[in-house]
Amino acid sequence: MLFIGALGVVYGDIGTSPLYTVRLCFNALGDVSRPAVFGVLSLIAWTVCIIVTSKYIFVIMRADNCDEGGILALTALSLRVPRPGTKLSWCVLTAGLLGAALFYGDGVITPAISVLSAVEGLQVATAIFNPFIIPITLVILFALFQFQRFGAARIGGSFGIFMTIWFSVIGLTGAVQIARQPDILLALNPVYGIELLVSNPRKGLALLGAVVLAVTGAEALYADMGQFGKRPIRMAWLSIVFPTVILNYFGQGGLLLLDHAALRNPFFSLVPEWAIYPMVGLATIATVIASQAIISGAFSMTQQAMLLGYLPRFKIVHTSSEKIGQIFVPAVNFLLMLSVIALVLVFRGSDRLGGAYGIAVTGTMLLTTFLAFVYMVGGAHWRLWLAIPVFSVFLIVDMMFFSANTMKIADGGWFPIAVAAAIFTIMVTWSRGSQALTAARWMQASNLDKFLTALKPDVPRRVPGIAVFMVANNNLVPPALLANLETNHILHERILLMHVIPQDVPHVPTDKRITIRDLGHDFHAVEVKFGFMDEPDIPGALAELRATSFALVLNEMYFFVGRVKIVLDPDAGFWSWRKRLFIFMHLIMLSATEYYRIPSSQVIEIGGETKI
Repeated sequence: MLFIGALGVVYGDIGTSPLYTVRLCFNALGDVSRPAVFGVLSLIAWTVCIIVTSKYIFVIMRADNCDEGGILALTALSLRVPRPGTKLSWCVLTAGLLGAALFYGDGVITPAISVLSAVEGLQVATAIFNPFIIPITLVILFALFQFQRFGAARIGGSFGIFMTIWFSVIGLTGAVQIARQPDILLALNPVYGIELLVSNPRKGLALLGAVVLAVTGAEALYADMGQFGKRPIRMAWLSIVFPTVILNYFGQGGLLLLDHAALRNPFFSLVPEWAIYPMVGLATIATVIASQAIISGAFSMTQQAMLLGYLPRFKIVHTSSEKIGQIFVPAVNFLLMLSVIALVLVFRGSDRLGGAYGIAVTGTMLLTTFLAFVYMVGGAHWRLWLAIPVFSVFLIVDMMFFSANTMKIADGGWFPIAVAAAIFTIMVTWSRGSQALTAARWMQASNLDKFLTALKPDVPRRVPGIAVFMVANNNLVPPALLANLETNHILHERILLMHVIPQDVPHVPTDKRITIRDLGHDFHAVEVKFGFMDEPDIPGALAELRATSFALVLNEMYFFVGRVKIVLDPDAGFWSWRKRLFIFMHLIMLSATEYYRIPSSQVIEIGGETKI
């Protein structure tokens, strides 16, 4: 079942790349001669072999963070190698955040180009549909995003079955055409691709910008590793996905040798006229599946970034009681939907969208290569004589494709760069702003040891119940506690100072999630640890203490949460516009009460003002 699931979720993007890759390659080259066809197919085949099979399947997937993958998981692994505060540490963190930001750019473009490419197949059947291509695409995309609230499991329970049919069909249509033109298989020789690039370097560079579209979605192999495991993902690629997509690419090439007019849409020209409408329907389902995978990935990426402290808290809806990873983030879904719809309306064609696609893909691949090299050498202890040649090949290939795609910035490549720049700015601003806010709040805080020493048995008066204070430092007195004491002149008979500590691992085992330390005077320091893919649940974590000797009655607990009003400090070193951005994000973020699933009836909010 994991094998079939991997086909449905992991390979939707790569599996739908044949819809547009060959057409865009020849549009960039401007030549459909026999040497051009052989050269393009050779480049596609060897790009897939080097980047997907060699790099991701056999190398990158070895860099697993407790069996989890993805750019943020890889960043967490790589950050263990250098000493904190060093230049290498800064480079690793910057690369990880840039990669995550580029992933969102990819998340906007993938649904737009995939669904639009499928619907454009109607033009092959008849020109009657030409005015309706954009409206039909928008309706499908709008419906896709509206159904996200019901959960990916409900939407895509049959993803694997549909994608199995899809790969079978595209492989079969390609094989039929190859049987008519068997000499097309000679294009497997890498010499044809090299000769094409050398004969016209300028056009060759533009061609590489389109060839890379054949490997869009390669990051999903790594990102979904924890959900399906290495073995099913590798088996699905080697036994089904790789051979069928190559068959289809070569089938399209064989068709172009016989009929240059098929360049209008070589993918749909492979099928007989009577099968075009069913093929459009199947392609639409396949592209929706590919889009679903990237949307779900954006939700997971957001959750990880929030827990690691790089994004403000957003509302997260858990759509499955059985699968912990099935989530829906309404704010992200809405922003993605607006961006995708705007993208379709602005570019109005998959050919033009192809110019916007490559930058995000190649940028993420390049950053993944750097992060993986840091981890493999410093964390996995690969020998330099092995790591340097292997990663040098990957780096050269990635640089070639990234350089080729920089030529497309004016033709749409600016869009994912703009999205990535905005997301990266938000992440860095939130991280730095949160650190500045924490430092400002604790600058004038009292030392906890001195506070406890000054306590007397009868002063201040202790009242029944358990008070829980969320803290960022267990060595200082929480401002909310001081405010409550100064206002009401009382303390609860038991005080818990709770510090939530994000971890650089995906999951923290239940038995290691919470630790408690007696500070005296019925004060206890509680540390709660969550992995970057865990669900923050404070009451659930506290319930685990009931199995120990530390007795708790959850209904008798009161959670004191500070609500901070941030004001600008003109003398601070934080840029003014970034201060305003941070303050805005702080205002709209989800409250700690909702994020940590604390019952609102047991929450007491205490306000305060802090300058940054």
